[in-house]
Amino acid sequence: MNISVCMATFNGAKYIEIQLHSILKQLSDTDEVIILDDCSKDNTLDLVRKFEDNRIKIFKNEVNRGHVYSFGKVIAFSSNEIIFMCDQDDIWLDGRLELMKDSLLKSKALLISTNSSFINSDGNIIDFYLDGVSSKSSEKHFKNIVDIFVGKPNYVGCAMAFKKELKNLILPIPSYVESHDLWIAMGANIIKANLHLDEQTLSRRIHGNNASIVKRKLLPKLWSRMVFLISVNQLFYRSLLRKKK
Repeated sequence: MNISVCMATFNGAKYIEIQLHSILKQLSDTDEVIILDDCSKDNTLDLVRKFEDNRIKIFKNEVNRGHVYSFGKVIAFSSNEIIFMCDQDDIWLDGRLELMKDSLLKSKALLISTNSSFINSDGNIIDFYLDGVSSKSSEKHFKNIVDIFVGKPNYVGCAMAFKKELKNLILPIPSYVESHDLWIAMGANIIKANLHLDEQTLSRRIHGNNASIVKRKLLPKLWSRMVFLISVNQLFYRSLLRKKK
């Protein structure tokens, strides 16, 4: 079962080399790392090219499109049986790939979600609280969807992997979607194909540029709830079409 690692980059020069080293040492010769750059203004791609690794495939957006569009596009480029989503500034823990791949293949699930430890900009371990996922709630699909609605930070894309069959449900990602990882998590829960692991599988870097940890004001939160309802309807409709195929 070959692996596709999907990464969307934007001005990631500071940490991209550390992250790629942690990934590549866990991959086989037939796996791939697909990088889609969203018009970086620094030397991110120059640093990637220095690896001279045939497993790395580089694509670029013609104009800056944002992380949701970029992740949807890079996932579409993937060709292997299991797809790992990946941020540009984290560090994969040793054994992450085998643990997640084996657990996913032993289950009937299409999506696997895990937890992370946290590091600061210098790579030092820090205390940072997120709810995360629990193995006990893997099959509590309605509760998992409600948790997304109320804003609990359970699911993050960098801690996920999924079987390629899920692409038929989640792609294309609509332009109104604000969070690709929550969109994917909702889809997997709607079709009851979800698996949680309690283990921490990566060190997630927390720094000033983390868009996903910025606190939001009331109106954006209300808009997010509206997007949630539209997304659930769209994913449910797609799930019905998927059953007919």
